[in-house]
Amino acid sequence: MRELLRVPRGVRIDLTSYDTRATPGRPGDPRDKAAALAAVAASAERLAGLQERLYAASTAGDRRRVLLVLQGMDTSGKGGTVKHVIRLFNPAGCRIRAFKTPTAEERKHPFLWRIRRALPEPGEIGIFDRSHYEDVLIARVHELAGHRELGHRYEQINRFEQELADDGVTLVKVFLHLGHDEQRDRLLARLDNPDKHWKFNTGDLEERALWPDYRAAYELALRRCSTEAAPWYLVPADRKWYRNWAIGTLLLEHLEALAPAYPPGGFDVEKCRRRLLEGA
Repeated sequence: MRELLRVPRGVRIDLTSYDTRATPGRPGDPRDKAAALAAVAASAERLAGLQERLYAASTAGDRRRVLLVLQGMDTSGKGGTVKHVIRLFNPAGCRIRAFKTPTAEERKHPFLWRIRRALPEPGEIGIFDRSHYEDVLIARVHELAGHRELGHRYEQINRFEQELADDGVTLVKVFLHLGHDEQRDRLLARLDNPDKHWKFNTGDLEERALWPDYRAAYELALRRCSTEAAPWYLVPADRKWYRNWAIGTLLLEHLEALAPAYPPGGFDVEKCRRRLLEGA
C-alpha cells in the first residue's frame, strides 16, 4: 500500500484525476465492506503488538516513533480516522493533537512552534488532525501570505520533516481525498441530525465555495512536500470503510518496516527466579 498510495515526487499533481470512491489495493470485491472490516479486525492484534514493542524499545534508548498526519477538506474524515486508529492501539501510547485556528499565544511564535510542542515522544504513536500544512493551505487560499513567504514555508516544512526523520520519526502523511458531492451529502447529513449540529459551522459553506482554490493549494503542497524522508499518501475518502482499512494497512506496513523488538532485560533471570522461589 505504501507504493500504491504514495504521491509521485516532484511532478505536477492533478487531484481531479484521482477517483475519490476508488479502493486501490483492496483484495477481492472492491465494494465488499464486510471483508474490509474483517481485515481491519484481523490486523488489530498485530498492530497492538508492534506498538507495544515500539514502546518497550524506547525504554532502552530507541528514539523511534511514528507520526500520522491527517489532512483533507472538511468532513473528509480526519476525526473519524483518529477514532479508528485509537481502537487499534493502546491509547496510553498515543499522542493526539487537533490543530485549530492558532491561539493568541501561538501567533506570537513561528508557525512550527506549536507543532514541535505536540510531537510524539520516543516509543509513541502521534496523530495530527490537521497540521503544519494549514499554514500553507489556508494562507494560500485566503491570501494571508505572499508567494515568496509561502515558498519559504514549503522549504521550512521540508527541512523540519527531514529533521524529524533524522531523529527517528516515521512520518505517515495522509491526504484524505474527498469528492465534492460527497462533502455536500455529509454536510446535509449534519443539518438533518440535530445531534450533529455542533459539528456544523456556517463557515463550512464559505470554505466549500472555495473548493477549486483549496484543490490547487493541496496540489501544490503535495508536489512541493512529498519527499523521500516524508512522502505523502493519497487515500480516497468517500468510502469510510476503505479509508479505515487503507490507513490501518499503511500504519501496519510502516511499523513492520521498523521491526521494533523487546529489549533484553538487564538482570540475571535465573537469579531473580531463585529469589522469588526461595522467598515464597
